[in-house]
Amino acid sequence: MKWFFGATVLLTIALVFHLGLLAYAMYALLGVMVLSRFLARTWAEHLTATRECNRLSAHVGETVAVVISIENHGPLPIAWLLVEDLLPRHALIYDPPNLRVQGRRLQLAMFNRRGHRTMYYQLRCNRRGYYQIGPLVLETGDLFGLHRRYRVATDPHFLLVYPQVHPLEGFDIASRRPIGEVRMSYRLFEDPTRVAGVRRYEAGDPLNRVHWRATARTGVLHSKIYEPSTVAGATILLDFHQQGFAARHEPYRSELAVTAASSLANAVFQMGQQVGLVTNGRDAADRIRQEGWDYDIRSRDAAQKAAGMLVKSDRLQPLVVETRRGAEQLMRILELLARAELTDGLDLPHLISETASRLPRDATVVAILTSVTDEAAVALGNLRRRGFAVTAIVNVFEDGDYAEAAGKLLQERVEARHLKDENAVNSICRNYVLH
Repeated sequence: MKWFFGATVLLTIALVFHLGLLAYAMYALLGVMVLSRFLARTWAEHLTATRECNRLSAHVGETVAVVISIENHGPLPIAWLLVEDLLPRHALIYDPPNLRVQGRRLQLAMFNRRGHRTMYYQLRCNRRGYYQIGPLVLETGDLFGLHRRYRVATDPHFLLVYPQVHPLEGFDIASRRPIGEVRMSYRLFEDPTRVAGVRRYEAGDPLNRVHWRATARTGVLHSKIYEPSTVAGATILLDFHQQGFAARHEPYRSELAVTAASSLANAVFQMGQQVGLVTNGRDAADRIRQEGWDYDIRSRDAAQKAAGMLVKSDRLQPLVVETRRGAEQLMRILELLARAELTDGLDLPHLISETASRLPRDATVVAILTSVTDEAAVALGNLRRRGFAVTAIVNVFEDGDYAEAAGKLLQERVEARHLKDENAVNSICRNYVLH
């Protein structure tokens, strides 16, 4: 626009003062500018693109193939087109990156009239997460660089990478010591308020155990089967408050906490016990833009900003998967753990205060935390005093830091275990299963 205004002023001066050569030059410049603007707009408006992914959910170590098709529907050839399929910054900044790009997601190409081109690249999933693939940003313009046009050409795809689940050392599906309190093999302690089923009467069964309705209906004596009164299963309480994770240890410590949570959830689920998850982390899906895409972009930075995911979310509500049995429980927990991100919202004491009424008392509360403050220790101690079985897994590397954290927890009579590194996940789970 500045070039056009300047050329117009010079043309006016040339006409007023009868400067023929200058007027001729300005006529030529204005003609080139109008033609360039026309070509840039025409090229951009006649471009279409599609993206295909061979999968939108994957596990760590797997590869996702991305195929992009771009077509020029216009009657004119396109001199140049810069194509970039956007990926979020947090997926690329670490070493190794969360998503390793194999191939080219940024290309410079020419298009014939009615031309077509296909781009292909792969994403190797190195770390769990919820990632936005795309949208595709197109940039074109005239040969002189006077005008450029930008297009956001496709909607994004969203890739869910599940967290790692470690197999447990010494894991036995028939173990009589599941995660949580012991479920008695011999029914020495049973809860008469919780009827699990009915069986035929056996000699020695007390009269208060007889199921009179079933007996009357069948004409044969039947006895009630009660649930054991001990605690079984676990509610995993994952502290994902940002202040508890030092920047120099990221993303290792947060990923280790998620790995421990997913491994524990898998162990409980495989044993057929109830399992649930409560966390103060942020759901990455909450950051997705909902208002659509702006197709009239004036700069490449604006195109990338308009096409990206929101960086922040004001959500303060805890993320909860209710503690229960069921075939879909594990997948719900793994999906939530895959999307969980650090947040500066609720800290652990406030998280416990918000969700304590939703925690079942017949499941152990397994808290996974990196920073054990006095307030956090007291909050866990209050849970124990309210009748919950509570165990804490402290996610720190240094033995001294663990000793300090364990001391605060032991003052509240909360058992502590040390999650030192990834190898310790197996040991912690083994201690729970075979303790």
